[in-house]
Amino acid sequence: MTTKKRFPTICPSCGGVLSVKSLHCALCDTMVQGDYAIHPILRLSADEQQFVLSFIKCSGSLKQMATELGLSYPTVRNILDDIISKLQNLENNETTL
Repeated sequence: MTTKKRFPTICPSCGGVLSVKSLHCALCDTMVQGDYAIHPILRLSADEQQFVLSFIKCSGSLKQMATELGLSYPTVRNILDDIISKLQNLENNETTL
């Protein structure tokens, strides 16, 4: 089984927040360079990102999410609240940098 590499968001050397300096098109070899912030959603854990994707696919229905995940509605609500809180903290930290 192949494990997908996760997009790095934290510097392994100092623990700082990483930014994107360049993007490359494998098809035409175009390179775009600059200093681009990483969107807060990409800074969530892989499980949190999957939860957000599933939530969108369920049209924001926590009841449907609970059914699909085999969890109680309050548990799903708590997971969502934790993700919302984490995103708010990430956004607040970005504005203070």
